[in-house]
Amino acid sequence: MKVENKSLLLRRPGFLFGSALLFTVLFGCHSANENTEAQAAPPTIPVITLTQSAATTTKDYTSTLEGKVNVEIRPQVDGYLDKVFIDEGAFVQAGQSLFKINDQPYQQQLNNALATMHAAEAALSNAQLEVDKVVPLVKSNVVSPIQLKTVQAAHNVAKANLEQAKAAVGSAKINLAFTNIKAPVSGFIGRIPRRLGSLVGKSDQQPLTTLSDVHEIYAYFSIGESDFINFKAQYPGKTLTEKIKQMPPVSLILPDYTTYPHKGHISMVDGQFDKNTGSIMLRATFPNADGLLRAGNTGKIRIDQLHESSLMVPQASTMELQNKVFVYKLADSNKINRVMIDIAGKSGTDYIIKDGLKAGDKIVFTGLDRLQEGMVINPGSASAPAKVEKK
Repeated sequence: MKVENKSLLLRRPGFLFGSALLFTVLFGCHSANENTEAQAAPPTIPVITLTQSAATTTKDYTSTLEGKVNVEIRPQVDGYLDKVFIDEGAFVQAGQSLFKINDQPYQQQLNNALATMHAAEAALSNAQLEVDKVVPLVKSNVVSPIQLKTVQAAHNVAKANLEQAKAAVGSAKINLAFTNIKAPVSGFIGRIPRRLGSLVGKSDQQPLTTLSDVHEIYAYFSIGESDFINFKAQYPGKTLTEKIKQMPPVSLILPDYTTYPHKGHISMVDGQFDKNTGSIMLRATFPNADGLLRAGNTGKIRIDQLHESSLMVPQASTMELQNKVFVYKLADSNKINRVMIDIAGKSGTDYIIKDGLKAGDKIVFTGLDRLQEGMVINPGSASAPAKVEKK
């Protein structure tokens, strides 16, 4: 009879529903405990320890290029342009004829000067004859000494006139030579704005052309006061000239972002700062035997600077907020704090730290976009990928 009652009890719907509800509650509590424990586990984030090492930074400065010699070719006499012996962009040798100005007026000036000189020579000969004639007469007391002084003065005048005539001849020859305009140096011809038949003169504002000697190229660039102070402090030497000699070679970055194949060297520092810009001009010299570079080109001078002992941080370990750079630094109890850093330069893919961190500090390597201030993490190896649980 008791067995039958128990069987009836198990068959009742209420008893079955209660048992199922109790099982669900117990299983739900167990699952909730597991989820809570999973959420409480800190994420594993790769962390690196900072050390000091040697590093090289590069800095680029905008520059303008000029030939070693840039000459404006201008006429020294007035006249019509008779001949143009060269073309724009041509390479010419020193002493080569470039332009010819009509020389007929200057040839006639030379002829006139020569005639005047010959007349002065004849006049001097006559004056000398008078002196030679009067000298013995004075010695014989035939004429007075005052007459000798008179003819001697006339001789001196004739001599001065001859010297003046010779100077006029020399001036006429120079003007005649100026009609043939020659290249003062070897180099490349620039634009030629004047053509045959043009009236040219020494008072013209525009030159006939420009001539650039570009077998060496000068690259002029400016640096600020702070860079100049660092430059003077970095290289040994008592004088600025000695420091320049200790500087390493510099590179030229061309407008297409390629590097000029030849290295250059700093050859000049300006004598004073520009008071308007607070910068000082430097000059770098580059060989240009192939003529690849021309005057008027632009580029960037890249200067390498060696830092003997530097603290470096990978760029991937930083984040930028409002023009300031931050890293996540590992603090006590594996908490992370966001720290602002001061960057002194860049070496490859690393930043060189000036302030904000020190050797031995540990920072988060990657995964900064998923972190928060004061968050607790599980420091992992930098070689392992970041494991951040998604909520």
